[in-house]
Amino acid sequence: MGEAPSQSVETDGPQRTPVENVVIIGSGPAGYTAAIYAARANLNPLLITGFQAGGIPGGQLMTTTHVENYPGFPDGILGPELMDRMKAQSVRWGTHLVEADAERVDLSVRPFRIHTSEAQTIHAHTLILATGASANRLHLPQEERFWSRGISACAICDGATPQFRREELAVVGGGDSACEEAVYLTKYGSHVHLIVRSDRLRASAAMADRVLANPAISLHWNRELLDVAGGGAAGDADWLGSIILRDRIGGGTENLPVRGLFYAIGHTPNTSLLQGQIPLDERGYLVTRPGRPETELDGVFAAGDVADAEWRQGITAAASGCQAALAAERWLSHHGLAVTVRREVVEPAPAGEPMRTLESDADNYNPEALWQKGAYALRKLYHDSPKPLLVVYTSPSCGPCHVLKPQLKRVLQELESRAQGVEIDIEADPEIALQAGVNGTPTVQLFLAKEMKQQWRGVKQRREFRDAIEALTPPA
Repeated sequence: MGEAPSQSVETDGPQRTPVENVVIIGSGPAGYTAAIYAARANLNPLLITGFQAGGIPGGQLMTTTHVENYPGFPDGILGPELMDRMKAQSVRWGTHLVEADAERVDLSVRPFRIHTSEAQTIHAHTLILATGASANRLHLPQEERFWSRGISACAICDGATPQFRREELAVVGGGDSACEEAVYLTKYGSHVHLIVRSDRLRASAAMADRVLANPAISLHWNRELLDVAGGGAAGDADWLGSIILRDRIGGGTENLPVRGLFYAIGHTPNTSLLQGQIPLDERGYLVTRPGRPETELDGVFAAGDVADAEWRQGITAAASGCQAALAAERWLSHHGLAVTVRREVVEPAPAGEPMRTLESDADNYNPEALWQKGAYALRKLYHDSPKPLLVVYTSPSCGPCHVLKPQLKRVLQELESRAQGVEIDIEADPEIALQAGVNGTPTVQLFLAKEMKQQWRGVKQRREFRDAIEALTPPA
């Protein structure tokens, strides 16, 4: 393990040290809470947010609509907004964010080594693993063919797309997530079918009551999804048209015409990064000491769903993040390894409220602005701007959109006015989304001289967008 210093060291500012006190991998409620506690302990934590591996930054709450059971929000709060607030709070107290994936960790050496997708190698005395869990798929025979063409694992992200409006939709699952998504989809679809493998819902009583009382939702008990097929009333063979169900009691099969299918069938812990280096249980969850965040490897702590196969709630994840940070702080102090910062300003500046982009109109439209919003700005820039134009299609409750928009704005700033961006809310402007062929959010399209040069679906690394724009605008 090597020799440890005999006492803690204090520095005058938040500069990085050769070896980090604590590195947190993951940015859900567990990761951000751990960061808040570690930052307030003057440990200058570094948090690797993740980007594509294991979901998206912010964790599963980024794909949730109203969170009604998180203390302190009596009227509920949107999942992405809650995570935005946690992120802002952690940054306010001094957390350093690395917006990348942790691609490889080496727990066989001390300090531990973490290799990121941005070609960084980070050394850490302690490690908090808050990598969460990823949504499961069914792996149906025709699943890949219709993925993002009628099948989705995120109703919150994709439910508002034009192809699902006033159509029959289906959700597979029987827990809280399935019930929430079924209720959410009634805003857009003509009817929602909830496919349940057993004869009862596993959801909380409050969520189950909402589903059972909703006339726009039909429950199909004891049904198993066998496969999917294209076509249907719209006659499009490349878009989902029906699902094939098997009666688990009687054994018969039936075709149910639907234009959208949404999975809500549980999650798998994101522990592939750790295979062979640290004990996992038979389901792949991190093994910890009962009721505590310590793993079986000294100096490595677990927080959130990556070690929780039972409760899997935002509030329990946050609580475990607190435990992990406090345990890491004690471990560092015990071994004399903590390098703390001395704050020049004791009280950090308020985080403030996030700035919202206003809808552009004839009065506030700016032909030189890097980023604008709405149909008016899109029409003007599409026809008049000589620069590459990034158009990002979003919806208000889309968590991945919250992640991607700041990344796109950063790309445009780095390119110093060589390109412009427009945001289209597909709920406010569904006709534009339909005309553009958008079938999920976020979708990004790159135009130059009224011609679409490239399209992306979902969250991508900044360099993909930057490289595509630079290929269209070589420097002078």
